Amino acid sequence: MEPILRVKDIHKSFDGTGVLKGVSLEIHEGEVVVIIGPSGCGKSTLLRCINGLERIDRGEILLRDRRISGLEKDMHLVRQKIGMVFQSYDLFPHMKVMDNLLLGPTKALKRSREETEAEAMQMLSRVGLADKAQALPRTLSGGQKQRVALVRAMLMHPELLLLDEITAALDPEMVSEVLNVVIDLAEEGMTMAIVTHEMRFAEAVADRVLFMEDGVIAEEGGPEEFFREPRTERARQFLQSFTYASARKKEKADSGNPGSGKIR
Repeated sequence: MEPILRVKDIHKSFDGTGVLKGVSLEIHEGEVVVIIGPSGCGKSTLLRCINGLERIDRGEILLRDRRISGLEKDMHLVRQKIGMVFQSYDLFPHMKVMDNLLLGPTKALKRSREETEAEAMQMLSRVGLADKAQALPRTLSGGQKQRVALVRAMLMHPELLLLDEITAALDPEMVSEVLNVVIDLAEEGMTMAIVTHEMRFAEAVADRVLFMEDGVIAEEGGPEEFFREPRTERARQFLQSFTYASARKKEKADSGNPGSGKIR
């Protein structure tokens, strides 16, 4: 099967500092690729380059064999096919939930309001937010806002969905309600590239795991292989740091201080 996305030897620098140093990858239709690695390794920059939010310095990005890198004038058309959800929700605060959801499909895709509103209500029901359609974003919890952001992205019917640390700004008890929506999307065959620090979620949802270090893909493999027997020493160290952090979180919770040791 031909890949839906090809990233070929892309480079990206900020103020002379290399952030991506020759990244290549392919994503096939229906595949869920999870990208992990230490902070500052280039994970989020990679997603932003794929979506055209950052211009690459060198290399090539193709969507279904059509070059999309360097198409600044047509990136609004590319973003109709590549959806992206950020950790900061980015809902319009003065607009009700339904109006936030309808804006993209009706303006960019020229879909009818009636058709889109019916689909939006169906999706809100699926994520447990049917009663929030006429609410303003300020009345929602962080987890509810992020579920609305996921519905908004899906209403554009993207061929590829990029998720950038979508639980990073959430309290721990809200994380699972968002991740369960993503797991449902994966089970339905949505093609996704996900940047996350939630290792158990990554292991559960990924078809393939990419470990980034210092602007390159240092290791990749299936989730069972990667999380149980990583090949590189750096990947082993990275996973051990999360094991230690999880143990510390449990220890502090058991000692009667559940507010400590939160993993973001």
